[in-house]
Amino acid sequence: MANLKEIRNRIASVSSTMQITSAMKMVSAAKLKKAQDAITAMRPYSEKLTELLQNLSATLDSDNGGIFAEQRPVNNVLIVAITSNRGLCGAFNANVIKQIKNLQAGYAGKKVDVLAIGKKGNDVLKKTCNIVGNKSELFDTLTFENVAEAAQLLMDKFAAGEYDKIELVYNHFKNAATQVVLTEQFLPLEPAAADEKAANAATDYIFEPTKEEIVLSLVPLSLKTQLYKAVRDSFASEHGARMTAMHKATDNATALRNQLKLTYNKARQAAITNEILEIVGGAEALNN
Repeated sequence: MANLKEIRNRIASVSSTMQITSAMKMVSAAKLKKAQDAITAMRPYSEKLTELLQNLSATLDSDNGGIFAEQRPVNNVLIVAITSNRGLCGAFNANVIKQIKNLQAGYAGKKVDVLAIGKKGNDVLKKTCNIVGNKSELFDTLTFENVAEAAQLLMDKFAAGEYDKIELVYNHFKNAATQVVLTEQFLPLEPAAADEKAANAATDYIFEPTKEEIVLSLVPLSLKTQLYKAVRDSFASEHGARMTAMHKATDNATALRNQLKLTYNKARQAAITNEILEIVGGAEALNN
């Protein structure tokens, strides 16, 4: 009977866990819809603005406002690790951390610092990397204004010469079940490809005001938008990964509960059979 009690306790425990994972799945699904709509709406604007500003900045020198497009020998690198503040989302955070360690190995002999956006990445990377800041509070109130402050900090560090290259590592939201780890160059602005330059040269642009003034005003906005897009992308990916992980956990818990119920029924049937055999045996003994 002790064995039956143990199985009943396990069934109750698994059922309780299944209710929790199912509830977390529904919560993440509800949050995912809003986050997905937000990143889907802003992604075309961000990509087009970045493309336009890259083309403009590539034609300017640093004295005319192209400081963010200045290509310098890479000695000091800053990697912005965008993870999550909470776990239970499968390999979401582990994939970003793995990619950062690969990047760090690729920059052997150079100074590599990490700015963490997300508690999970900060907790793991601080053991092996030089963490220069933690902006995990961005996810508490995810607004453009809050992310813009972090982007301004990155721009100031690059303009001051503290870093020669700044890269973003985050999960790109493809769909609810698929997230792709991206390494995206934040600074300096990547120059336009040769075919894009040729296409732009063939286009008759009229600048009002001057091209320099446009770059000075729009490049900071473009960079802030780029970081905001990356954080939003990661935020949507987090909910997609958590929803998928909790769905799989619920399915596994259901299968385990069914297996435990079958084991319980077999053990209970065996116990009842033994009791019947004992009763029959006792009756036979009395008759004899």
